[in-house]
Amino acid sequence: MATADKAPDAFRTIGELSAQLGVAQHILRYWETKFPQLKPLQRAGNRRYYRPAEVALARRIHHLLSHQGYTVRGVQKLLADRSAAASTLDLTDVTPPPPAPSAPVTAAPSLDVERLTALRDRLAEALTA
Repeated sequence: MATADKAPDAFRTIGELSAQLGVAQHILRYWETKFPQLKPLQRAGNRRYYRPAEVALARRIHHLLSHQGYTVRGVQKLLADRSAAASTLDLTDVTPPPPAPSAPVTAAPSLDVERLTALRDRLAEALTA
């Protein structure tokens, strides 16, 4: 069965993921050593099977490294910061804010024109001095 024929939530082998991302299999194994979040299932004979969440993570890592210009260290920091932020949130305690009223906006926000003009003049004086 080809990878394209698999269900989106099916596990992927390292060969299938390698072909999808366009990276060599040894690169995926290297990422496993550098990113603790990337832990595929390992069956008999050390065959790796990537869950859908790990496939998404591998895609994200590949995108950050190849297209966004991040270094391995930068991606490690980014992923660590995100996982730390996610672990500090207790989503059961979060109540969504009430929806904003859909009142039509009729008046433009009031600006203190005199204060802004005075600030502009002071900045112009500072630049010419």
